[in-house]
Amino acid sequence: MIDDSLLKQLPSNVTIRLNAPLRDYTTFQLGGACPMLIDCPSAQSLAHAASLLHGQSVRFLVIGQGSNVLVADAGIDWVILRYCAEDAPKVEFNSGHVRVSGDTLLDDLTRLTIGHGVGDLSYCSGIPGTVGGAIAGNAGAFGRQIGDVVESVELLDTQGQVHEVKGADLGFEYRSSILKQTRGVVLNATLRLQPEDAETMKKERERILELRCSKHPDWKKLPCAGSVFRNIEPTSAAERRQAAGWFLEEVGAKDFHVGGAHLFEKHANIIIADRRASARDVFELTEKMIAAVQVRFGLELKREIKLIGNFDDSDT
Repeated sequence: MIDDSLLKQLPSNVTIRLNAPLRDYTTFQLGGACPMLIDCPSAQSLAHAASLLHGQSVRFLVIGQGSNVLVADAGIDWVILRYCAEDAPKVEFNSGHVRVSGDTLLDDLTRLTIGHGVGDLSYCSGIPGTVGGAIAGNAGAFGRQIGDVVESVELLDTQGQVHEVKGADLGFEYRSSILKQTRGVVLNATLRLQPEDAETMKKERERILELRCSKHPDWKKLPCAGSVFRNIEPTSAAERRQAAGWFLEEVGAKDFHVGGAHLFEKHANIIIADRRASARDVFELTEKMIAAVQVRFGLELKREIKLIGNFDDSDT
């Protein structure tokens, strides 16, 4: 699949793992292997690796912390490029503007901006994943979203080329952007923030973290991927956006389980994968949840998690 000459051309600072089990790189801690995983510690190394793979017609997929994906049990044939700085956030501050690497963890960005008093990203406190993933999915909470403060991004396209794109051109919508369709990867982003009182924001961050702790599981102890479904968009049955968890509560989803996959006791929109669980269990549980809400309310739940690999009936 990949010849030795290509491997020799990869940046010296990347880490290569052959036949890598993707359960080690996702918060669900599920899924089969990929033929190769390349851990890229910088935007330059990621762009270089992507360009080389494209030149060799090798299919690849970029992931961050793996906090919003479900990988099939059979694994995938694609090479995985991992772009996630779990220990070294890359953030620069410059008079109301914040320059941040796409591999920086979102919670690290939130903590640092609040600490410097440069802006209020408290609503992102405790949300797992990288800044790049957050921008692609327009992450947010409490009626606010990160897309509102994105001024521009440096994007890596599927051909390994790098482009500068204005935030206004990213087509931000509720929990989405055009990046979900184009598969563009945020290498770096510039955010425009208004100065805020650091102490006030620290207290707000602490409040939000305590609230999350009371309602959400710790994925390191209880493998999960946060909310499985997007909130319900306004329809004839739901005049305004409503929490998917409410509808799931109404249909008794907390009692649903498939194999080793079940619902979190405090939140009907979060699936927990215990030690017996397979990715197929999680997938089938989501199908059961979708069907129950469809029958009861005539509404179609849309997954917030991304399915990677084959989940059709032949994938067992």
